[in-house]
Amino acid sequence: MKKLAAKQLEMTKKTNAVKEKIRKKYEDMKRVLDEDLRITMTQLDTEHEATEKLMEERIEDCYHLTQELDQELSNIGAQVTKQEVDIRNPDTEKRISDTLKLTDPDLIQMDEFKNEQLLSLTINLLLFIRSQVPVTKKLFQSYAADVVLDADTAHPKLIISPKGDSATYTDTWQDVPETPSRFETTLNVVSQQGFSEGRQYWEVEVSGKTYWELGLTYPSIPRKGREEDSWLGRGKESWCVEYFNGDYTAWHGGVQHELPLLAGRQFTRIGVFCSFSWRVGVLSWSLIP
Repeated sequence: MKKLAAKQLEMTKKTNAVKEKIRKKYEDMKRVLDEDLRITMTQLDTEHEATEKLMEERIEDCYHLTQELDQELSNIGAQVTKQEVDIRNPDTEKRISDTLKLTDPDLIQMDEFKNEQLLSLTINLLLFIRSQVPVTKKLFQSYAADVVLDADTAHPKLIISPKGDSATYTDTWQDVPETPSRFETTLNVVSQQGFSEGRQYWEVEVSGKTYWELGLTYPSIPRKGREEDSWLGRGKESWCVEYFNGDYTAWHGGVQHELPLLAGRQFTRIGVFCSFSWRVGVLSWSLIP
């Protein structure tokens, strides 16, 4: 008992140490992203301020020219009153032309190409991050296992694909051979091969379904008799998560456990991770949306 307690303490310390290291790495990633965001926003703000200042200078140039033109128009009015007809001023015309050219709005442009590149790089970074997270799912996928459904166990109202990778419900009772392993009262089907130890992971497509049960079972689960005896999670032989009309429920040993955090959410694929060892008599499994 002392050795087991010491081992338990050691495992707890190691787990906490790993959790702390991972937490710090996530904090580092957040700091890196926050700093990159700050630098990018600062660069964009700096260029925007420079453009605004240039626009203000051009507006000021136009304002000064307008003031000068007002003064010259006033002088021209006096000359007309004195009947002095030669009122053309080549210098003024050139100054107006130069100012109009200098203050042409089309000459002031944003660096659209650079902005598009920044946006593109940001999108690529987001796509990369999304492709890498959640990291736990990446870890689970490294334990990917093939699960082939056994048509000889399927309820007669379930049609199993030739490859054994999908099950389809039908109202018609199929003409299938009667076998001891076939479920008669519950819409169940199990895989051709099971697992006795180790870690395995597989994914199941559940899109468009209003009701499904997904889980694990020992081969000893009843196939005949009362319907309730064959339901996943209703006995000690199986575990399951059940989805019905937007609500999720976990079942084992006939005990129901509500899963409020999943309520109202709909998933297209569900991942199942199984860690099982006969040596220590432990079975743990997780459902990964």
